[in-house]
Amino acid sequence: MKKFTIAIALFISALGVQAQTKTATTAPAADNTGDDQESLAKTYLSQIMGVALSATSNLKLFEVVHDWVGTPYRFGGNTRKGIDCSGFTKEVYSKVFNLTIKRNSRDIFSMVDPVRRNELKEGDLVFFKIRSRRISHIGVYLGNGRFAHASSKGVAISNLEDRYYSRYFYKGGRLTAQYQEELEIPLEEETN
Repeated sequence: MKKFTIAIALFISALGVQAQTKTATTAPAADNTGDDQESLAKTYLSQIMGVALSATSNLKLFEVVHDWVGTPYRFGGNTRKGIDCSGFTKEVYSKVFNLTIKRNSRDIFSMVDPVRRNELKEGDLVFFKIRSRRISHIGVYLGNGRFAHASSKGVAISNLEDRYYSRYFYKGGRLTAQYQEELEIPLEEETN
């Protein structure tokens, strides 16, 4: 998150100077600094990730992914020193959706309803059978054909249309309604 915060701060401060210059010559506007910052953050992430974020409903997903990009790959890893594909997916689901999912890509597949490639939505899961008859890789769909995953080169954003990933793509998946209901935490009763 530190990398993201610094990058956004630099980006916003650079644009802030331009905005101050423009507003000095125009009529005063209502205070919408929060909206402006969110818009700038979406623009920044959109450029870096290659996904149109103007219509996204989940900026946090992109922030969490951005924060992990570049983390080295390590089989069985689940820290910033190294993480594998299912560990990364588990971390994203925990931080973004407050859900605890299983740790293995095949086990995670048992928790989803299959989704066709052309019906994928941001936050859906993508599964691959790479040189195997069994599911061997998983990622989180971001939109516009892009997905985030921990590859052998580290956490990265790739495109489902790339020859390699297109060849090994198995199915998309969305957590089943039954599983989502099981995970819901009951609200605490108010005490007076």
